[in-house]
Amino acid sequence: MKNAQKQVDEWVRQYKIGYFKPLEIIACLAEETGELAREINHRFGPKQKKSTEDVQEVEDEIGDIIFTLACLSNSLDIDIERGFQKTMDKCYGRDKDRWAKK
Repeated sequence: MKNAQKQVDEWVRQYKIGYFKPLEIIACLAEETGELAREINHRFGPKQKKSTEDVQEVEDEIGDIIFTLACLSNSLDIDIERGFQKTMDKCYGRDKDRWAKK
């Protein structure tokens, strides 16, 4: 994730506008998440695409979300890897016996 954050930072810093404000980035994240949800619903749910709608790649939509999260993290000087590791520590600690194992 450090590499992803670095790439995003290098790309953003080439523009005068820089990072959007955190609330603006959250709005972008909500939009991108909605696009992923719509595509998942079209593929696996009951909702059919309109004939005028293009097929979107789930991989691309997830990539957009990761980019947006990197923007938010960079703008707030947050290390995504460290945050993710804390979450995994919870999974292996607090939640280790939460579900039946294979």
